[in-house]
Amino acid sequence: MDFSSTFEASTSLPAVAARRYAALPRPSLQFTEEVAAKTAPQWEKMKSVVPSVEWPFFAPYIAAINDLKVVRNAVILAHNYQTPEIFHGVADIVGDSLQLALEATRVKADVIVQCGVHFMAETSKILSPSKTVLIPDMRAGCSLATSITAQDIRAMKAMYPGVPVVTYVNTTAEVKAESDICVTSSNAVKIVESLGVDRVIFLPDQYLAKWVASQSKVKIIAWKGACEVHERFTGAELRAFRDADPSVKIIAHPECPPDVIAEADFTGSTAAMIDWTKKLGRGRVVMVTECSMADNVAAEAPDIEFVRPCNLCPHMKRITLPKILDCLLEMKHEVEIDPVIIERARLPIDRMIAVK
Repeated sequence: MDFSSTFEASTSLPAVAARRYAALPRPSLQFTEEVAAKTAPQWEKMKSVVPSVEWPFFAPYIAAINDLKVVRNAVILAHNYQTPEIFHGVADIVGDSLQLALEATRVKADVIVQCGVHFMAETSKILSPSKTVLIPDMRAGCSLATSITAQDIRAMKAMYPGVPVVTYVNTTAEVKAESDICVTSSNAVKIVESLGVDRVIFLPDQYLAKWVASQSKVKIIAWKGACEVHERFTGAELRAFRDADPSVKIIAHPECPPDVIAEADFTGSTAAMIDWTKKLGRGRVVMVTECSMADNVAAEAPDIEFVRPCNLCPHMKRITLPKILDCLLEMKHEVEIDPVIIERARLPIDRMIAVK
């Protein structure tokens, strides 16, 4: 369907406002020869990881969503844990949560569609407050983000006066607003050591905190949060993979428990894990993180065989192509944050970015 002609005929609003609010017709979503041709590049990239029987369902959504992005002047951000039909089919920017938000500030889009979980959409809004930020499903949460509140941080600061609060980006805007500086899994050690102090409060992931403590002399005062995906992996499970094939390479996210990290050949952020795998080039790899990331990397690294001890994030999987389409058609669900919180939450992010 040609959305542009309907759009031009249906409104006399200024262009930006019309893109944001004009009602648009629902496409037919039939798998036609035109749709097949339009989505052929995406299918070529995904055909090794998406069953061919599923493509006639995915392709019409991919074609319609990519047309709608132009009409809405929208950009789609997809986290590394999104499924291949989203990651390779409709995303404009892919990566980890902070990388997505930073890249979104550089594009000339009116609308950001966050294909990830709610705290990621909040981070995008914090860094791009003038843009409309949408998330296809408001229920897409995060066990880490919900494990701590702003009130919890205030209590920690009262217990340890003067001790810097270092907060993982996997947190709500209100929690960031109470923090001194943010970190990602890739820069946490560097940020902690850059502060020039002998101890820090590190929130909320207890396993990332233990990983940082193992890599630094700074004393870590940790919270007891955990990622429900990474926490389910065990060292015994990974030893069984290595016993079955001693040549297998195991790479793990630092949100995993210490016994898992002890079994790994490499530990790093999602971006670092992807880079490590691509540099390996060929072989068998156990990627100890959310399951869909292995599928997304496999589409670009065909000589790597992924052995999957599969743990899915139920929150990430709330984001689907039909929900993305509805999100753009109806301009829902908008993520809104109090401007005061935005201003306070941006400070710890900016401080992190300023650390070279």
